[in-house]
Order: sequence, then C-alpha cells, then structure tokens
Amino acid sequence: MYDNGKIWIGDDQGEKVYILPQMANRHGLIAGATGTGKTITLKVLAESFSDAGVPVFLADVKGDLAGMCRPGADSQDMQERIAYFGLNDCGFRYQAYPSTFWDVYGQMGIPLRTTVSEMGPLLLAKLLDLNPTQTDILTIVFKIADDEGLLLIDTKDLKSMLQYVAENNAQYSAEYGNIAKASINAILRGVVALEARGGEQFFGEPALNIADWFQTEFGRGMINILDCRSLMNDASLYTTFLLWMLSELFEVLPEVGDLDKPRMVFFFDEAHLLFKGVSKALLEKIEQVVKLIRSKGVSIFFITQNPKDIPDGVLSQLGNKIQHALRAYTPADEKGVNAAAKSFRINPAFNTKEALVNLGTGEALISVLDEQGIPTMVQKCRILPPQSLMGPISDEEKKKAFLVSNLCLRYQNMVDRDSAYEFLTRRSEQLAAERQEQLRQQAAEKEAEKQRLAQEKEAQRQAERDAKAAQREKEKQEKAIRSSVKSVGNSIVGTVGREVGKNLGGSLGGSFGKRLGGNLGASLGRSILGTFLKG
Repeated sequence: MYDNGKIWIGDDQGEKVYILPQMANRHGLIAGATGTGKTITLKVLAESFSDAGVPVFLADVKGDLAGMCRPGADSQDMQERIAYFGLNDCGFRYQAYPSTFWDVYGQMGIPLRTTVSEMGPLLLAKLLDLNPTQTDILTIVFKIADDEGLLLIDTKDLKSMLQYVAENNAQYSAEYGNIAKASINAILRGVVALEARGGEQFFGEPALNIADWFQTEFGRGMINILDCRSLMNDASLYTTFLLWMLSELFEVLPEVGDLDKPRMVFFFDEAHLLFKGVSKALLEKIEQVVKLIRSKGVSIFFITQNPKDIPDGVLSQLGNKIQHALRAYTPADEKGVNAAAKSFRINPAFNTKEALVNLGTGEALISVLDEQGIPTMVQKCRILPPQSLMGPISDEEKKKAFLVSNLCLRYQNMVDRDSAYEFLTRRSEQLAAERQEQLRQQAAEKEAEKQRLAQEKEAQRQAERDAKAAQREKEKQEKAIRSSVKSVGNSIVGTVGREVGKNLGGSLGGSFGKRLGGNLGASLGRSILGTFLKG
C-alpha cells in the first residue's frame, strides 16, 4: 500500500515496514515455499507502485494476477486483516487497478511480439538450444544480415538468411571465418523445431514498443500483465522472452541516474527457470543487465522458491528482500535455509533460521535498504492484504478487458512487411531468371553455331561440286577442241599428203603411182600430225 510517499509492505508488531521508492531500483527478491504468500506480496507491491504512479510489469504464470483489474471482495478474514493493520485509518479501500493484458499467443491478451533482430543471436541461441560453435555461427549470420542491410523480422526471414549463407559459405568464410554447413543445418533444424513449438507467433510485426508500457491512468501506473499460462509449457520460451524484455528496456531507455522513484518495476516470477542451464556468456549478460539497468530507472523483483535458485552475482544486487517460509525436509533444504538466514542482517530479537522455518502463511522476514542504501536488520512481519481481487477472473472477463484497449487495435493484426525473406526470394527468382536466360542464350548460340557450321559445310560441298562441274566442263571443252583440231588436221594433212604423194608417185610413173603415192602421203601426214597433237 502506498502510504506517505513510501511502499508499505507489512507490519512488525505495530511498526510499519516500508520500501523506500528511491531505493526500489536497487532491485528485490520475493522468495518462499509454495503456498506461503508470495503472490499476495507481489500484488501488494504492484498496487503500491501503481498508486505511486509507477508502471508495473507482471508475469502471470498461474493466472491468479488478473484479478488486479477488479476491486477486492470483502470477507471476515479481510476484515480481521484490515483491523489488525488499522487500514481503515490509512485510506484502504477495495479498488480495481488500471491493467493491460498481454499474451504472446494473442489468446488472453494483446499479442506481444518482437523481431528476430531485436531478440539478438545470444538470446536466440538459448531459445534454439545451440552449442557454443553454433552460437558463433548464428552471430556471424546476424552480422552478415546487418552488413547487407537485410531485415530479420520473423522465422522465415531467419531461415532464408541461413540458407543463403549456406549456399554462399565459401564467399563469406573468407571474410567472416569458417561457416560450416553442418552448423547452419543444425540451426535451421532448431528454427523449424521452434516453429513447431509455436515460437513463430512472437516473431513478427508490429513489435512491442516499450513506450506503451510506460502509461498512467489518472495518476496511477499501468499494470501490464503477461498471461504466461500457455507460455510456461515451454520454460525456454518463457525465460527467453522475459529476458528479451529486460534487455529491450536496458537498450531503449536512457540513463537517468538515481530517481526519487523507479520509472518501471519488473516482476520476474519463477525466476529459477531463468538461470537453468544458461551459458556462461548469457549469465554474464544477465548479471550486467541487472547491475546496470537500475541506472535506467528500472527495478527488478525476482520471485522464486529459494534464494539459492539465484546466482550469487545476481543475488548480491538484490537489496530489498522479502523472504517467506522455507521448509527443511532434506539435507539440501537445510543447507538452503542456512544460506537464506545468513543473507540477512541479524536481529537480536529472534533467531533468523528458526523464524524462517516457522513462518505462517502471509508472514515474511523483510530487510530493505535505508536512506543511505544500507540493509536494515531483518524484521518478522505480517504482509498487508491487497486492495484488488485476490483470485483470478474468468477468461471471458479478461478478453472483454483487453479487447477494448486502444493498444489492441495497434497490435492485434500481424503485418508482414518486406524483409530478408522477400528480398532473398526476389534475388533467387532473379538469379533463376538470369540463369534461364543465360541457358536460353547459350542454346540459341549453340543452335546458331550449328546452323553456321552446317551452312559452311554445305557451302564447301557446293564449292566442291561446282569445282568438279567446272573441271568436267573444262575437260569436255578441251576434248572437243582436240577432237576438232584433230579432224581439221587430218583433213588438211591428208590433203597435203596426198598431193605430196601424188607428186612423188608421179615420178614412179602412171596413174597407179599417183594413187599409191597419194595414199601413202596422206597416211604418213596423219601419223605425223597425230604424234604432234599428242605431244
């Protein structure tokens, strides 16, 4: 309850125990076994911060925080609590608190999404359960996407980018280091498995604008409630998404130093899941965020069953501690109780360990930071009751509450804008078209070359035919000339021979001698001419 500018948590035998708003950003812890009252403590703190004008984020893992949007219900037990704390004199009244419901799956709240790029390779590697080598490869893929201006918005963008890098791994390995196809394929399988788990629903746009969490209504901070009942079916999805939200707050918010009250209070329920099986690099990142985010004005409260669930590097930064009862049924439990008891500044009025195991429901050991930032002595307190409804509300009521929100109109429908998938698809289609055109041109050139060779061959054959025909014609003409010359020659020579023969034969006397001489002369002349022509 917000009282006199302070967060009133509980009462130690009539003494009010407060968390100072200016020390709230030193973070806090709410711990205790199941059924000891952690949820009530969380609700009281959330209401108090809201009354102080501070927006709040709650992870509702069981569905019992939604009642904050409804006024509390009166009962005999409530009247006894009101009387014990004297709440009627302090302005206590049953009231609803301004609440906005969110749901990664969009069923019981406004869809809450982010993009693959905003998630980043380190958190995504946790979500995909990658080993260190695969994580390094994924980081390289993100770097290539950044260098080439490719937006990674949803899972199909990531798959396209992984396939693109695998197809061109020889080119990129020279600049970015070895990129094994086997690692790329392992990451691809992880993305497909993530989609099968429903993970693709929270990668997309419109992505959450963190500024929408910093709303107030009539001076009271908005209580943003993330319905995690379905999300808790996959602890990796749950923790990774909440880690992303913390990282986003850290990245987006400017430095503000120490304020008189936080800008936002972030309650991380089932916090033990956050640190289960995380890599050394991620744990270092978480510790860094927890350490530095207070300078951004953000307060984080981790809710878990036992403080030992929180790594020492984180636990040491939680200045405001509210410890409900712990049970010591085993030696391991006993060790945890001892460690929890030793984490408090001793109060000589009681034995911390004995008090811790004997606390009743709604009681807690509390130590907070004073004005100088020094932890106070531990006090045994009863926790105040909430002013809103303690239990859950029906799903129908919840749907009515978030469907009328203006933010619902903004985030309800997913938008698939141009990003890596579309760009790489166009590039692939363009390359395929260019390849097809290249093949067509090669086929056309091959056909043209084939036709050219055929034409050359036909031209060569025609030239050979023409040459043979010309040769035959030449031989024919030469033969005709020889025949003509021979005929004319024979006639001339025969005539000349006969005349010569006659003259020779005449000397022999008589007509017989002339005829004999003429015949012999003609034959001799033809023989001589034939020999001449042949030569």
